[in-house]
Amino acid sequence: MPLDDIETELRALLLLGLDGDNRAYREFLTRSGSRLRAYFRRRLPAFGDDVEDLVQDALLAVHNQRHTYRPADRLTPWLHAIARYKMVDLLRARLPRRAVEVALDDDSADDALHSEDAQAAESRRDLLQLLAMLPERYRLPIVAVKIEGRSIAECASQTGLSESAIKVGIHRGLKRLAAHVAGRR
Repeated sequence: MPLDDIETELRALLLLGLDGDNRAYREFLTRSGSRLRAYFRRRLPAFGDDVEDLVQDALLAVHNQRHTYRPADRLTPWLHAIARYKMVDLLRARLPRRAVEVALDDDSADDALHSEDAQAAESRRDLLQLLAMLPERYRLPIVAVKIEGRSIAECASQTGLSESAIKVGIHRGLKRLAAHVAGRR
């Protein structure tokens, strides 16, 4: 579905909800939750277990701040701002300041509602469960280099580790994952 159609539908549901239509408001929250879940999973692959809590926090903030939405404005930037603040709160609690700034660099307002949570999210959840069993020194380099596509040098500068430590972390982490998956069969 084109982004403008999604924007129009969600905006209409929110406005109906603000006028007292409980069914429309529930539908708005359900659809927004699906979009937010996909948004957070794409941006925070290493925080798989926290995504659902983050979605709930964002939806609660949307509910609490619904009176601040101006009907003449687009919904996407408003919803995006709330989601971004919740994501920043989580990142600040878990990462050094430099890593938080890097994680927030490539945001676009329309992206908050662009994709739905679907089968890809299930695959990502399975991958994140496997990665969660790894120590952070292995998990973070794998996520940054192999999943997010960053270079070894970028990962090293963002984490403060040496390039050699990043390479070793990736190698050992992938070796552990392969052994774990082989042991399951």
